[in-house]
Amino acid sequence: MTKIGTGRGASRRPYTHAPYPFGGTVYGVILNDTESLTRMGTALTEPPHKAPPQAPVLYIKPRNTVVGDGAVITPPGGKTCLEVGGTLALVMDRAASRLTLETALDPLAGFTLAADFMVSGADYYRPAIKEKCFDGSCALGPDLVSGNEVGDPAALTVKTFVDGALVHERKLSDLVRSVSQLMVDITEFMTLHPGDVVLTGVPLGAPIAAMGSDVTVEIEGLGRLTNHIVGGRS
Repeated sequence: MTKIGTGRGASRRPYTHAPYPFGGTVYGVILNDTESLTRMGTALTEPPHKAPPQAPVLYIKPRNTVVGDGAVITPPGGKTCLEVGGTLALVMDRAASRLTLETALDPLAGFTLAADFMVSGADYYRPAIKEKCFDGSCALGPDLVSGNEVGDPAALTVKTFVDGALVHERKLSDLVRSVSQLMVDITEFMTLHPGDVVLTGVPLGAPIAAMGSDVTVEIEGLGRLTNHIVGGRS
């Protein structure tokens, strides 16, 4: 286990540099859990989708978005609340392409927690750059945990708390594509590089946190990632 990020013991402050070892690109995934597909319902078979996704639906969180544990999150443009997508993050240790299910986890440096913040009400299916890519909108940490320590990712449960209250809980056994399958599918068409991060899936309709709230994402064995959304309560 490697300590990363600012640490909750530090005073709250903006954290504008990607904490080690996150020096690459962060790739998020949507519609990778049965809860999201159920929420979509028949819309998945109607235009513009016409069918459930046959490949991972990806988006990018650029380097300016990555902050650590304990960082302050500032909503953009006078927004008063944010969606919080708590999930498991995979951190690359070496370049990987054309992985198989047997080799899918070999290139990983380890696992950590992620809190993917987004302006509430943004449309997933249009380029929501301002809503998803504002400074500090992807918190990672606090620890980098090896695969041996984590065990089977499908056995993990992601819990999201707002001001100490549990607002969302999801089991990673609910993933449409398992962690290994996701790595296989992504590296089939692109190379992942050291320092890149893959978020295993953010649920549709993630919980909402208002300005002034403390947000915590927790997975047993990986610790607790806590951030503060700056501003007075709305």
